[in-house]
Amino acid sequence: MVEKRPAARERILATADELFRVHGLRGVGIDRIIAESGVAKSTLYAHFPSKDELIEAYLVKADERWRGYLRQAAIAAGSDPKEQLVGLFDAVDDAYRRHQLYGCPFINAAAESEPGSRAHAATLQHKKAVREWVRFLAEGAGADDPVGLATSITLLIDGALAAERLEQDPALPAAAKATARVLVDAACR
Repeated sequence: MVEKRPAARERILATADELFRVHGLRGVGIDRIIAESGVAKSTLYAHFPSKDELIEAYLVKADERWRGYLRQAAIAAGSDPKEQLVGLFDAVDDAYRRHQLYGCPFINAAAESEPGSRAHAATLQHKKAVREWVRFLAEGAGADDPVGLATSITLLIDGALAAERLEQDPALPAAAKATARVLVDAACR
């Protein structure tokens, strides 16, 4: 039986995902994405009229994936919202293995994009959505200041993911998780 090839759009996005993750948004040209995805230039442009639209689609897909990992980690931590907040760092630990130490796609995109660009807007929307969901968990955990706790937790997640790219130390997620435990215990008495 012949295996069916993924649709062109999926091949383009999968190729962009791999190349952008490893080489950055600016380090990859459209011609390379076309060559490695095995599509014609006209096919790529039929799905993504500009590189900016391809980058935005890549970030939307990365957002769905990352928020799914965070939800899975929270659920795996149990029903106690305090444990769920700390459990988010299991997703960070998994990201270290999954990203092969290339860092967070959103932090990387933010470093390469101009304010007001599609990439910047998608990154900002992602960060706000994650922080809002963490605020919801912090409220459920009884935090005195759920907004402050959500800000601290998401900054800690971002810091751990940025350190992934910079320091490449697989022990950092455990240190971030221990710090999250201190923050959560102090904020949710």
